[in-house]
Amino acid sequence: MRPRAASFVISATRPADFPPGDLPEVAFAGRSNVGKSSLINALTDHAGLARTSRTPGRTRLLNWFRVETGKVVAGHDALHFVDLPGYGYAAVDRDLRASWRPLMESYLGERPALRAVVLLMDIRREVSHDELDFVPWLLERKLAVIPVMTKADKLGKAQRLPIAAAVKRDLGLPRMPLLFSAQDKLGIDELWKAIFAGLKRG
Repeated sequence: MRPRAASFVISATRPADFPPGDLPEVAFAGRSNVGKSSLINALTDHAGLARTSRTPGRTRLLNWFRVETGKVVAGHDALHFVDLPGYGYAAVDRDLRASWRPLMESYLGERPALRAVVLLMDIRREVSHDELDFVPWLLERKLAVIPVMTKADKLGKAQRLPIAAAVKRDLGLPRMPLLFSAQDKLGIDELWKAIFAGLKRG
């Protein structure tokens, strides 16, 4: 699966700046430096569409991208990807992290257009308190959670599935995390299938 086109729409720092919810939305969440930009660029086949901040963990922006899928799902042949601020960056002080929370909760908890959340986790890192708090919060709101283990190429094939299974167990996820590698182009088609399933569910 490769979309027909993808383009940047808008950045928002407050709910008043959010664009009209005229298309279904899929949000991308994860710790800083987990590879959200690489994953979005790989899914859209558009290098440079999502750009990594020069100061990881400091951006407070929600970034919207319009993706023309060329496939009608849930009544639309396009959708919005929404890149959320990374969490858990050690160099960001507690007050700044706390200032992001109302914006994130407003979007994730109150956005009617939101259909699914792609939750990225670095396959080399253990599950953190952030994910242990975040996943139940998402599931309580009946959002489709699509877990993805990024940077899978950094580990041998025999190591990957046991780690994914442990993450599924530890977080109480309804499905096994997908394995993704931007370098090896691993997991792109599987993730698109999961996204389309999330759109239909919504």
